[in-house]
Amino acid sequence: MNPTAYAATTVRILKQLKADHRTVAMIVVVPTVLMTLLYFIYEDYPTFPGQQPLFDRVGMSMLGILPFVAMFLVTAIAMQRERSSGTLERLMTTPISKLDLLGGYGTAFSVAAAVQAALACAVSFGLLGLDTAGGIGLVILVAMVDAVLGVALGLLASAFARTEFQAVQFMPLVVAPQLFLCGLLVPRGQLPGWLEAISNFLPLSYAVDALNEVATHSTATGQMWRDILVVAAFADAVGAVDVLVNNAGGAKGLA
Repeated sequence: MNPTAYAATTVRILKQLKADHRTVAMIVVVPTVLMTLLYFIYEDYPTFPGQQPLFDRVGMSMLGILPFVAMFLVTAIAMQRERSSGTLERLMTTPISKLDLLGGYGTAFSVAAAVQAALACAVSFGLLGLDTAGGIGLVILVAMVDAVLGVALGLLASAFARTEFQAVQFMPLVVAPQLFLCGLLVPRGQLPGWLEAISNFLPLSYAVDALNEVATHSTATGQMWRDILVVAAFADAVGAVDVLVNNAGGAKGLA
């Protein structure tokens, strides 16, 4: 990797993101709006003595899910747009490697993911009254790692799509199973055995587990750090697959 080319690519993508108001809205505004909507949905929902308010339980999980979903969509669509517009083909005529390009895109979108996660957490805890036993910084950390996972999977999905519409079509395949099995709808321990086994191989399950650990413990636990490391390792593994796919010519725009 050429540090100069990598840095230049990262800066270029960040400038493009800043100029694209719709993408900025998708990254920054949409998760906070959805968290606000969730708050009003559960505002008058009865809470029985000794039970956790439903908004606190569901909202904590959504702080990990929303950044993941939003960054997957934004990354997959934006990367495919670069390919279809011919931008990547023109870049490949310059002294820049595929690793520089992928690293630059990944870093730029990861920075955007960090901003998104921090803002969503700030609104949820500061304005919507979301409550947690652990530190807010730990929640932000899990949300950021989960958003980076969405970036990595979005880059991989874009490598196999010919159009932006095809990139979006990967969402039911990549996101929906994880959403259903991560523990948001039904605790994973109450799933049928074969579904629980599948959920053990899905990274979003560990992100939700980590957030549940933060929600119920006043300090960081070993279980929480293990779950975060699993999500981070999965993101790294997907990034490695991104490089292999592009080096093999699987991504049309980088072939």
